[in-house]
Amino acid sequence: MDAVADRPDPPVREMEAASLSIDPALEPARPRTFIKSIVSGEVGVLVGQKVVVGGWVKTGREQGKGSFAFLELNDGSCLSNLQVIVDAAVYPLSELVPTGTSVLVEGELKKPPEGTKQRVELRVEKVLEIGPVDPAKYPLPKTRLTLEFLRDFMHLRARTNTISAIARIRDELAYATHTFFRQNGFRYIHTPIITTSDCEGAGEMFQVTTLFSDAEKLEKELQQNPPPSESDVEAAKLLVKEKGEVVSLLKSSKASKEEIVASVAELNKAKENASKLEERYNLKPGLPQKDDKIDYARDFFGRQAFLTVSGQLQVETYACALGNVYTFGPTFRAEHSHTSRHLAEFWMVEPEIAFANLEDDMNYAENYVKFLCQWLLDNCREDMEFMVKNYDKTAIERLELVSSMPFERISYTKAVQLLVNVTDRKFENKVEWGIDLASEHERYLTEVIFKKPVIVYNYPKGIKAFYMRLNDDKKTVAAMDVLVPKVGELIGGSQREERLEILIKRIEDSGLPLEPYEWYLDLRRFGTVKHSGFGLGFERMLLFATGIDNIRDVIPFPRYPGRADL
Repeated sequence: MDAVADRPDPPVREMEAASLSIDPALEPARPRTFIKSIVSGEVGVLVGQKVVVGGWVKTGREQGKGSFAFLELNDGSCLSNLQVIVDAAVYPLSELVPTGTSVLVEGELKKPPEGTKQRVELRVEKVLEIGPVDPAKYPLPKTRLTLEFLRDFMHLRARTNTISAIARIRDELAYATHTFFRQNGFRYIHTPIITTSDCEGAGEMFQVTTLFSDAEKLEKELQQNPPPSESDVEAAKLLVKEKGEVVSLLKSSKASKEEIVASVAELNKAKENASKLEERYNLKPGLPQKDDKIDYARDFFGRQAFLTVSGQLQVETYACALGNVYTFGPTFRAEHSHTSRHLAEFWMVEPEIAFANLEDDMNYAENYVKFLCQWLLDNCREDMEFMVKNYDKTAIERLELVSSMPFERISYTKAVQLLVNVTDRKFENKVEWGIDLASEHERYLTEVIFKKPVIVYNYPKGIKAFYMRLNDDKKTVAAMDVLVPKVGELIGGSQREERLEILIKRIEDSGLPLEPYEWYLDLRRFGTVKHSGFGLGFERMLLFATGIDNIRDVIPFPRYPGRADL
């Protein structure tokens, strides 16, 4: 009988009735009004409305000899606070005024007295919930705090104006990224965080392994349950031999079927026991070895695995099927760097474009960066003005410049010539053809020579990755970097090498084994296609946009040597 057909019909009417009724055991929902919608709304419409507002007290002070209190409340929806007035008859004021206290309040929006900076304020009628704070222990006082200090309070720093503003800017840039690629016909692909290939060929990768934890478990288990001795194993093997002889004897004597079956069962049991004993006897504490090397065939994935440094190689497989695609996710590099520009975990936006050459690649990169800048100007003005006031007076000017001006495009060779001829400044890093441009060189090109973003293309092959297309001169590759004021390199990209034999040689010349890249070579063996792509460091875009100096302050949970809080 069909199990589906036999199933009774669901009680539709009863289910509909249940969805309309409210369980008295459940607390009723409390729709909350965001402060952003209040402070940006029309005063004439807002005044007189009853609303529920929740947030954290930025500052609180009792007034009128303790008869009422002013609270500056922020809920994270915007930079602005909402002024909240609570009478002492409504709630004990001493519990509400400490900085950091969370409150959920209900009240009526009022027009404040003339001459005050607030457009509207909330007169509280009920305090619905409170999350109290002991002001003697709260680690974030009202005084101005350095960003370095806040890194020691990763779990609380989002409550500060700066970090919350950066969080909103970061969110807008992420939304703008998905919007740009959607509008341009790209599909979003989720590439793996765990990989077995090194995209950059640099070897600075975090290894993913269970060998150490497996070895610890084994050592503990062997201590609690010691392995059998050699004599135990030999005795088990002898028993198997004896049981086998018994089976043979029964068969030769034409014993009954029941006797033979029972004897075979005993033999199989003896074999299973001997196999288990031998397996446990061969267990050795420590990491598994083969030919005096760690045996990764015994690891979780059966081979060496790492945290990805880039999703590019994997997303290329989808570009060679779906056309225009992109990936946007975390990447990792085990580089022991303590500079203000490096993180061990960072986010990359990596589009890949089928049937595209280097010129197409540069066009997409330029349009994308302009789109991001214009998006912030249109959708994040308040937070950007905060950055201008507190961190970088030119931040908005920079966004306006980049969003409106065509980028300069010069070859690497031309860039080197320009830098070599500089006489008004002495660079710390020597400039010569064949070296990678340092940040000071990149910024000089954008901030001094051209005073706008610059795309440098056709780099020496020796300083670029194996997958970049070799140019006809055999010395350079079809690579490009987008350089912007403040940070230097923002985007790195290239036309990919689509010619199989040349790609094989480039991998070998880079000192990499071919075996992990056989799947990548298959993309060239079966329907190869000219394609290009680039990667934008998301945190670098945030540094560029906000004017913040240290990359550790533009990512919610920075990871760098010695620190992985939370």
